[in-house]
Amino acid sequence: MFTGIIEAIGTVRALTPKGGDVRVYVQTGKLDLGDVKLGDSIAVNGICLTAVELPGDGFWADVSRETLARSAFIDLKAGSRVNLEKALTPTSRLGGHLVSGHVDGVGEVISREENARAVQFRIRAPRELARYIALKGSITVDGTSLTVNGVNGAEFELTIVPHTLGETIMVDYRPGRQVNLEVDLLARYLERLMLGDKAAEPSASGLTSSFLAEHGYLK
Repeated sequence: MFTGIIEAIGTVRALTPKGGDVRVYVQTGKLDLGDVKLGDSIAVNGICLTAVELPGDGFWADVSRETLARSAFIDLKAGSRVNLEKALTPTSRLGGHLVSGHVDGVGEVISREENARAVQFRIRAPRELARYIALKGSITVDGTSLTVNGVNGAEFELTIVPHTLGETIMVDYRPGRQVNLEVDLLARYLERLMLGDKAAEPSASGLTSSFLAEHGYLK
């Protein structure tokens, strides 16, 4: 688990095809690896990866086909800057919100505008994730815990203060950029809970329109 508070910006130094998937080497910059051991988790742009080698100034990790298919990892190359966060501990401050490091989908930056000293971003999420994104709710973008300041269909707005802009790769965002999205865990569990006994049915992956209508949630 993670908090969505980025600890450092790292750099992808190598991407090596390996047995049908990819092994990646990330140089971790100012991230303290003193307490990291083999098998520990580090979030890279919001993707939970397992350290399989620790050469000193970074780590190697394996990236599965599932991760390549569900995230914007495929867009990374040697030299790409990435957000980094170590897994939280029982004594960590939960400054953001609970983040699993499991990407739900890939969004696209639609616009970037100056807003006083902050920057306003508009991001389009996949349609299937829109129902999990709420005004003033939490969302994770490339591993960064953020507050949703506006919602219009599958598009949402973020107001990024100078500190966050300077401490994350959001400073590099421009329209057309693909970003990893993870919705609030509570929204996903609430959806599943509302299914009740229907959750045991093979097709019960989420709330369908017919289920919502049947139980009076659609008027």
